[in-house]
Amino acid sequence: MFTLKEMKRLLFALSFIIVAGCSRAQSTLPIPAYKILTPDSVYKSYTDLKRDKPVMIIYFSPDCSHCQHLMNELRPKMNELKKMQVVLIAFTRTEYPYLNLLRDFKKNYNLAKYPNVTIGTEYPTYKVQQYYQIRTTPYIAIYDHNGKLVKAYEKVPEMDELMASVKKA
Repeated sequence: MFTLKEMKRLLFALSFIIVAGCSRAQSTLPIPAYKILTPDSVYKSYTDLKRDKPVMIIYFSPDCSHCQHLMNELRPKMNELKKMQVVLIAFTRTEYPYLNLLRDFKKNYNLAKYPNVTIGTEYPTYKVQQYYQIRTTPYIAIYDHNGKLVKAYEKVPEMDELMASVKKA
């Protein structure tokens, strides 16, 4: 049998291990199991991602001014993102006129020009939104080529900071 002092030490050690494990788990969130409907009415999912390639997930709304600002800043950086799979996931509905908002967003930012960019809506599941507990858009998560989370941004970062995270991936 353990003494009271030994039990307290054991409980403290177990608590420390649990807390350390939980904090580590949050910094290594795997890529969420998403399924999105593209503006071309095609379903894409996380299983379509190429293995051994970094991924940037951008959770956005096509009518969000901060999201539009982010895309304006990213547009000149698209060549630096060639090796990264960029997945733009919205929460917009799929019936008229909502899917048209995604089509217009894709057209306005000339995203069809970039084969590494996928855009779509996760409506009606909102699994990605729940997974990251997203409260505002845009939300950005960057994963390295092993699928390990490099950095997540709840607000738009400075472009230099974002591109530094991309280089780490």
